[in-house]
Order: sequence, then structure tokens, then C-alpha cells
Amino acid sequence: MGPEQIKALLEDKLTETEVIVDGEGCNFQLVLVSDEFAGLSPVKKQQMVYTHLNHLIADGTIHAVTMKFFTPAEWQQYLQQNG
Repeated sequence: MGPEQIKALLEDKLTETEVIVDGEGCNFQLVLVSDEFAGLSPVKKQQMVYTHLNHLIADGTIHAVTMKFFTPAEWQQYLQQNG
């Protein structure tokens, strides 16, 4: 499974979320941007994503996932600072 397939899967399930996926093989880095993340704990944010990836982790399709979460405002600020 490639980055584009993971992106499509997550954007289908997390409809109000922009998903950016990088990586190859079975190791992926995710950037997720949504107003839905505002006020949630890091664990709650991760649970929202893992719910849709657990079957791929269990069968070995995905081995490692790192995630960064942003609200749209935080993402714009991050982009301005890190260009």
C-alpha cells in the first residue's frame, strides 16, 4: 500500500480532514489538518486515525506510523514559519 492509498482511505473516513502522507514500504508519516482536532488530547487524536488503520497494522501492511496534527490555523502558522 502506498501513500496515495492511505491518503484516500483516511480522507474517505475523516471527511473534514486534509491528509498528507509521506513514506514508502510499510513506514509512513502523516500530517492531518482539521478543525476536529481542536481541544482534543494527543491520544484522542491518534485514536481517531488508528481506528481506520488498525487492520492494516495488524496484517503487516503498515509497520510504523508517525502523526502530526494541526488545526487549519496551526497549519498555516507552521507553513509560514517553516516555509
